[in-house]
Amino acid sequence: MKRVLLCVAMVLCALPLAAQQITKDTFHYATTEGVELYLDRYTTAVSVDEPKPAMIFAFGGGFVGGCRDRDFYQPYFHHLAKCGIVVVSIDYRLGLKNLPKDVGMVDMIGYLSNAVNIAVEDMYSATNFLIANAEEWGIDTTKIMVSGSSAGAITALQAEWFRDQGAERAKVLPEGFRYAGVVSCAGALFSTGGKPKFSGDAAPMLLFHGTSDSNVPYDSASVMGIGFYGSKYIVRNLDKQGGAYYFYSAEYVDHSLAGTPLFEQCDLIEQFIRDYVLEGKRLQTIAEVRDMDAERKPTRFTVKEYLETNYKK
Repeated sequence: MKRVLLCVAMVLCALPLAAQQITKDTFHYATTEGVELYLDRYTTAVSVDEPKPAMIFAFGGGFVGGCRDRDFYQPYFHHLAKCGIVVVSIDYRLGLKNLPKDVGMVDMIGYLSNAVNIAVEDMYSATNFLIANAEEWGIDTTKIMVSGSSAGAITALQAEWFRDQGAERAKVLPEGFRYAGVVSCAGALFSTGGKPKFSGDAAPMLLFHGTSDSNVPYDSASVMGIGFYGSKYIVRNLDKQGGAYYFYSAEYVDHSLAGTPLFEQCDLIEQFIRDYVLEGKRLQTIAEVRDMDAERKPTRFTVKEYLETNYKK
C-alpha cells in the first residue's frame, strides 16, 4: 500500500498542470456551542484507483482572528492537491476573540487553555467528518495528517499530543486512530501540568521555527510548568523517545516562519510527506539555516513578553 500511495503521488505531481485543475468544495462539518463550522476541500479532477492521503489545515491568528480560505494559504493547498493529497482547510472556534480588557496573568492562563482546547476539539470533529466521508471522498484513513500556521500549528501539535497521551478529549477519535504526520509552522504545545512529553508512537513531525520568534516560543516559555513548549523543546523530547522528525530551524528569523514555508517550502513539505508518511521512514533530521545578512535579533523572551506581543491590550 505504501508503494502504491507513493506512486500515485509521484505520478500526479508529474502530470501537466493543465490536467490538474483544483476543485474547491465547501462543507458544513459541525455545529458546536451555536457556532457553525465549515471546511473547504481542495482536490484535483484526476481520478485514481487507490485512496488518497489527506491533510487537515488550521489557519493562524492567535485564536483571535483568521480565516480558512485566506489567499496567502492557497499555494500550499494547491501544491499538495496537485500531488494527490486531499486538502481540507477548517474553521475552528476562536477562544480569545472577545478577550476582556486588562486580563491578569492567572485569568489569561485559563483563557489560553480554553482557546487551545476548543480548537483541538474542532480539529477532532473535522477529523471524524473526514473519516465518516472517507469512502465517498477517496481518502485513506491511515494517512490523515494535520498542519497549521501559528495558532493553527499549536492546534495541530496539541491534537497529536492529546491523542498520543490518550487524553480524555482525544477519545472522540476512533479507537486506534493515529495521525500520519504533523506539519507545524511556528507552533508549540500548551501545558498547564508541567513539561509535555510524547511517546515513541507520536506521529512524524515537520517543524518550522525561527530562533527570534516573539509570538510563539522557539524553545519554551513557562512559569511553574505552565506555558508554551516550542519546536526546539519538542525535538529534544522526540530525541529521547526515538520519534521521527524534520526540524527546520532558522537563526534570527522571527514569526514569519508561521507563513513563508507555505509557499517557499512546499517542495520540502512534499518530501517530508513522501519520506516520513508514505514510505514510513523513521528519520531525525535537523536543517539549521543561517542568513548571513539577517539582523541579529533577540532570541529569548519572557512569558509576559510573549503575551504582550500577541495580546497587547
